[in-house]
Amino acid sequence: MSASDGAGLGQPCWVSLLTADLASAQDFYGAVLGWSFRPGSLGEGFAVAISDGKPVAGLSDIVSRMGLSASWTSYFAVADADTVASRVRERGGTVAVGPLAVGRGRVVLAADPAGAVFGFWEGTHLPGWRIGAGAAPAWLELRTRDAFAAAMFYGEIFDWAVDRPHRIEVRYEDDAVTVRAGEHTVACLRGGAIEADPDPRIRPRWHVFFRVEDVEKAVEAALANGGAVVSEPSHSRVGREATLRDREGALFTVTVKTSC
Repeated sequence: MSASDGAGLGQPCWVSLLTADLASAQDFYGAVLGWSFRPGSLGEGFAVAISDGKPVAGLSDIVSRMGLSASWTSYFAVADADTVASRVRERGGTVAVGPLAVGRGRVVLAADPAGAVFGFWEGTHLPGWRIGAGAAPAWLELRTRDAFAAAMFYGEIFDWAVDRPHRIEVRYEDDAVTVRAGEHTVACLRGGAIEADPDPRIRPRWHVFFRVEDVEKAVEAALANGGAVVSEPSHSRVGREATLRDREGALFTVTVKTSC
């Protein structure tokens, strides 16, 4: 799938772990989520997580080289990285890295006005990868100060709700904003985060949910492999889930649910 045909533009196209120790991260996520790994096409220091024979996510050891914190980052597909980077700056966001030529495309790391870090990608999209489908993450959720203000920011930089083929629809439901691509809900924006809070769980951020068959077993594996439990297994709006921290402190949630 290419950016030129308009398919997928403005919606999540990948998630990647920024880590300081690629080998350690592979050991951890292999044990907790059952992933296998292959070298990434972007060169040394990159790897691709595989589940059921299909790519799930990327891992990169650029944390130590760029002074970043270990974290999961969500990426969105764009047609022109320069245009979107300019929109980010014009609307009060920050461009931290890029546009940077990587492989067959260009990537940008940025932060929205509330401080939530995200990325966007200009280039070829991975066929079949979609939030909530197959081996891809089950869910993405932006936890931010003001969900409606965030929807305006992302809607303007990514052309959500613009009348075009493959348009992205934004809906306000149950005190949250849902983002839909066709019949599929691909993200949810929720308010209440506090930018100055010392707890990273409460500060604005994009949060990734990975599907597992058994939440309790995933929690046990995380503890046995140097991780930590941030939120104990519990029933959420849709299904059972638990929030974990990997060996370097990157937050993620394991869940049996498939949508928001």
